[in-house]
Order: sequence, then C-alpha cells, then structure tokens
Amino acid sequence: MVEAEKRTATAQFTKIDKDTQALPISSEDWEQRARAILPDGPFDYICGGSGAEETLAANRTAFQRWAIVPRMLRDVSDRTLSITLFGQQLDTPILLAPIGMQGIAHPEGELATARAAAAYNVPFIASTVSTYSLEQIAETMGDAPRWFQLYWSNDREVSASMVRRAEAAGYGAIVLTVDTIMLGWKRRDFRNGYSPLKEGKGLANYINDPVFCSRLPVVNEEAAVQEILRNIYHPALSWEDIGFLRQQTRLPILFKGILHPEDAKLAVEHGVDGLIVSNHGGRQLDGAISSLDALPSVAEAVGGRIPLLLDSGIRTGADIIKALALGANAVLIGRPFLYGLAVAGEKGVARVIDTLISELDVSLALSGSKSVSDLNRGILTRL
Repeated sequence: MVEAEKRTATAQFTKIDKDTQALPISSEDWEQRARAILPDGPFDYICGGSGAEETLAANRTAFQRWAIVPRMLRDVSDRTLSITLFGQQLDTPILLAPIGMQGIAHPEGELATARAAAAYNVPFIASTVSTYSLEQIAETMGDAPRWFQLYWSNDREVSASMVRRAEAAGYGAIVLTVDTIMLGWKRRDFRNGYSPLKEGKGLANYINDPVFCSRLPVVNEEAAVQEILRNIYHPALSWEDIGFLRQQTRLPILFKGILHPEDAKLAVEHGVDGLIVSNHGGRQLDGAISSLDALPSVAEAVGGRIPLLLDSGIRTGADIIKALALGANAVLIGRPFLYGLAVAGEKGVARVIDTLISELDVSLALSGSKSVSDLNRGILTRL
C-alpha cells in the first residue's frame, strides 16, 4: 500500500469511529473545547504568552503574510511526505514539540501523547519538566522515534546525568532549549497565581535522577521544587558550555530558540547538529520576531549545512507548506496537540496528528508538488 493510500485508509477508519467523529477538526475548535474543560490556571498556562502577547499573535499573523501560488498540471498522484533527519526516515515532516507538565491537561499526560505519536511514527520530544519520567515515556513508545529536550541546569552534572539517561533509554537526539535563561513575564499566570512547577507537576525526571537526588537534604516534593528553581534558570549559559554537553553524548544536539542569523552561524561553528527556529510559542520574550519571519534569514545563514526546524505558530497543513518552502526541513506542533490531549486524551492527540497529516497531504497535492522535498520559495508570494 502506497503512503497516500495508507493515509486514506487511516482517515476512513477514523470516520467510522463514532467517538472520534464527534471530536473537533480545527485548532480553534480544539481550543474552545479545552477552554470549556480546563480551569483558568491550566488553560491560561497552556494557551497564553508572555507580556502583552504580541509575539504570540505575531506567530500566527506571519503565516498570513505569505500566500501559496500553486502550480497546475503536474501529475501529483504519487506523493510522499517522508523526510530523513539524522539518518532516520520519518513518514512526515511533523514532530511534537516539547511541552512540559502535560499532566495539567490530562491525568495520563505525556504517556497518552507518546502513544498517539508512536502510532503515527511522529517523533515526540519529551520535556525535562515532564509529568512522567523519560524512561516511562520511552517504555510507552517502544521503538518509535523520540527526542529529549534538555533544560540546562546550573549544576552541570545534573544535565549530564539526564542526557546520559536519555541516550540509554533510546532517545534519538538532544534538544537544548536556549531561550529560557529566565522565565518569561506571563501576566495570565500572575493573575491566576498559578505555577504548575511550584505545584510539583514537572518533577518526574528530577526525582528519578540519582545525581539530582544526591543534592537534596531529603528526597521529597518540597525540596525537589526548591532545588529545581535554583537551577533551571541559567543566565550564565554561554557557548563555552556546549563543549561540556558534547562530551556527554554521541547523539545529535539541536538548539531550540534560535532567531538571529548570527547565532545560527555560531551554532554551526560550534558543531551543533541542528537548529529549531523558535520563540517558545510567544512564551518568553514578548515583542520578539515571529519564528516564521526569522526563518528565511536563519536558513540563509545555515546554508543547508545542518537541519533546520520551525516551531511556533503552526496550525494547518498550509502553514507547514509555507514553513518548508521558506527553508525548514520539518516543523514542531505545540498547543494544538495539547488541546487535543485536554479534550480526549490519547484519542484527541491522535486526531490532531491525523488531521494535520491529511491536511498537509491535500495541501501538498494542491500546491502542485509530489514531495515535501520539492517545496521551495518559488511557490510563495509575499502579501
């Protein structure tokens, strides 16, 4: 069965599932359903951004400034969405972004998300501050592709320990988030008096780490939270720290949070294996450039030497087409799958993934392309 036929069969199977058929289709509908289910604290933490949320809004409006100019009469009957990243073939150019503390959306949290991702062979990027440990997530996923996102610790040995654990548990890459040297100014969370980290929702990787636990006077939730807060924000992080990280693992290392082309050049010079162009979904520096607007100049600076991924603002198959045409090799999906998780657990995440894949396939065909690797800036116009 060819890839397009597999996707059609999957869609047909989904349609006969009455429970799934009742689920939303659009990201906007998922968000509305999640709003009706979740309390203010968790919902605003998930959907909100920092400051006045200018960058949060910019991540979406940036896509509206580009239009696809489709080509016709190209015979797109035989299509493929597959890509290769770090020697591994993936069925689609879609990955699930690292989102911490998914237990605030659903009791099964990352385990439900991981099962849905594994079913579609979509790489799941597990967060350092997950509700379940990286080993539990790995066990849930079996041989399915997964990466580990690292929040740098001021205690280097804790970072080293987590990276070694991820490699031992079968994770395929390390994603170092570089834009969280301090916590973004999140007005919604202040208004709600809400911090899932302080409530102990993101402890699993820490309380299961022998090096971290060795730093605690007593291993309990209160002591763990205080130690995390002392270490998770790292304004002293610099390029000199990258050599230490490289010594801890043979896995590819990607930086998540790069927006400036000069930083992209420095990353290549320091031997970083891949970049994720991201402003953290508008959750860190408000007023920052949108990820999509930053992508072309970063792509030019990288010059195809290392893979380039885009995070922040992706909601539709057409969005994915635009990101790939502007230089990304793949994209990360964030809030939409978390809304799906909140509404319907594993089935909700699966529905979000299935919808995006199906919409991407249709958008690819209608753009006049047979493969995502064929996409380039020539099919776009700036409005």
